[in-house]
Amino acid sequence: MIEWILPLAVGAATGVLSGFGVGGGTLLLVYMTAFAGVEQRLAQGINLLYFLPAGLLALPAHVRNGYIEKPVLFPAIGAGLLCAALASWAATAMDVDLLRKLFGGFLIAVGLRELFTRPG
Repeated sequence: MIEWILPLAVGAATGVLSGFGVGGGTLLLVYMTAFAGVEQRLAQGINLLYFLPAGLLALPAHVRNGYIEKPVLFPAIGAGLLCAALASWAATAMDVDLLRKLFGGFLIAVGLRELFTRPG
């Protein structure tokens, strides 16, 4: 009966992080694959559906506070859409074990960069 409490708490925490722009969807993906036993491709699809409303709800606050650079907005959106389409095609064709290893390597690289890069 209470098996929904942990997913609710994780969803709430990653929602707060998404609002801050931290990448709560990535953390949700880690939770789903490492702890909830969700298959990698399914977790990626859920992550995409999670990101859309979370990003849309956070966007007005970032626009209002001037955190959106309008000259780079449309080129970034275009490049992001193109690369998302190509990467999703590649991910569906790729072996799941390789996909998990690549994602894990990406998380390690980002984590090391955050640990050893000076702010500024």
